Amino acid sequence: MRKRSLISLTAGVTALGGATFAYASLIERNLFTLRRFDVPVLEPDAEPMRILHISDLHMMPDQRRKQAWVAALGGTDPDLVVVTGDNMASPNAVPGVLRALDPLLGVPGAFVFGSNDYRGPVWKNPLQYLLPDREYVQGVDLPADDLRAAFVDAGWSDLNNARTVVKAGGRSIELAGVDDPHIDQDDYPSVAGPITPGADLHIGVTHTPASRVLDAMAADGFTLLLAGHTHGGQVCVPGYGALTTNCDLPHSMAKGLHRWPASESWLHVSAGLGTHPTAPIRFACRPEATILTLIPR
Repeated sequence: MRKRSLISLTAGVTALGGATFAYASLIERNLFTLRRFDVPVLEPDAEPMRILHISDLHMMPDQRRKQAWVAALGGTDPDLVVVTGDNMASPNAVPGVLRALDPLLGVPGAFVFGSNDYRGPVWKNPLQYLLPDREYVQGVDLPADDLRAAFVDAGWSDLNNARTVVKAGGRSIELAGVDDPHIDQDDYPSVAGPITPGADLHIGVTHTPASRVLDAMAADGFTLLLAGHTHGGQVCVPGYGALTTNCDLPHSMAKGLHRWPASESWLHVSAGLGTHPTAPIRFACRPEATILTLIPR
């Protein structure tokens, strides 16, 4: 009787595990959702403005459902679009990325790149993401220059170790960004300095929310910081949250809107819309884009 009960328990656990994996790989990773947050960073009596934050598409050429869902975000009527990197997961992904973003390319926008805009994915044991000092392995070259040219030709600002002022939503917006800290391409000192007093809004942008970058941006006075990279943990424990952020960001800040510690800055981390192609699952962490409605303090 005891042996029969053990066999039944084992079969039940196996079935539950199989059902959970099927849900995570076939259903939840395609349950795209639009998050919304109000961010109190504007001057008193200022009119609200809307920022659409998109991150971590990890686009494959045949992901037409994801491309159509992102394209439909043009209907959210944002004042500014900010894309925080890891757009591609294949050397042939540029057309798919541009199909997804085409309705938004006429809106004022800005972007930084992540490691997976430069080099393609490589199979790895997903448990390695739980290791604090795992080796980063790079794959094939990706057409980052082609994607960069398409974005810039559309009028979007390239913020990879760059700083600029754009007009959007009737406002003057100062933007500073870095190339991906995850692969040590960031050079914030080259663009550092106190915020420009004449601008209406000041935004810092990075793919990986590395504390060395966020601390420096906050110290310079950037009141809104935007990042991606974490996938929100990608596989989370209900009631607990993310098991890893793949950087030094606290697990409690793996996604969503948070006040950056010891500063007046707000940080929004997007859980992103894609997954690494060798680990195409999400659990308790739906893929997302975000509308940030900026309101008076």
